[in-house]
Amino acid sequence: MSSGELLVERVDGGVAVLTLNRPEKRNALSIEMRYELASVFAELGADPEVGCLLVTGAGSAFCAGMDVTQFGGDLENRRRIVESSIAAFGGLGLFPKPAVAAVNGPAIAGGFALALLCDIRLASTDARFGFGELPRGVPPSYASARAALPATVARELALTGRIVQSGEAVELGIISDAVEPEALLPRALELARAAAGPTGTITKARILLEREHLYGRLFLDEEWALRKALLGGG
Repeated sequence: MSSGELLVERVDGGVAVLTLNRPEKRNALSIEMRYELASVFAELGADPEVGCLLVTGAGSAFCAGMDVTQFGGDLENRRRIVESSIAAFGGLGLFPKPAVAAVNGPAIAGGFALALLCDIRLASTDARFGFGELPRGVPPSYASARAALPATVARELALTGRIVQSGEAVELGIISDAVEPEALLPRALELARAAAGPTGTITKARILLEREHLYGRLFLDEEWALRKALLGGG
């Protein structure tokens, strides 16, 4: 499966590798990419041959977040921004099988949220993480940060936009390990194949149950805040 900007390869061990393939834009997510991501997540989630999803980026970045050149515009464009964002990030957040992020470079703003929504995060020593400076009125994804990180870490990063280098990211629990760039994909595939085992989907169901029980209200409020910021309503 390939659309040019999204590449999907099924590899042995029940793993589907999804590569964000817009390196000239540091894999920034356009509206079209976000809609397509939602479709890919739905398709792979329903595929019985897929036991685990591995997400990575082409080139030197994992994902620079949403394509801010598309922000603004008329009401219809702003509606598409909101709907595509909720569809893409919601699709990964509720993905029914284990998801591994192989963070090959900067994961900023929406790219950081994308990584946080994965169950296992491994990074290159070239990676860095954080919400950075978001477009005016667009809230950072505190819900995804809090669901994945200790409260003190999630609050600091969401409030300050501070960028964290890969070494500190290990210390803070943002990622499980930082490895040399050439070792990233082999190690991530090893973890993905293990997670794709016979109990992976059962365990993921419990992870999703925990997310809904503890943080479901946060995720819903975040969708409301995005709608209010860009559309002016609830």
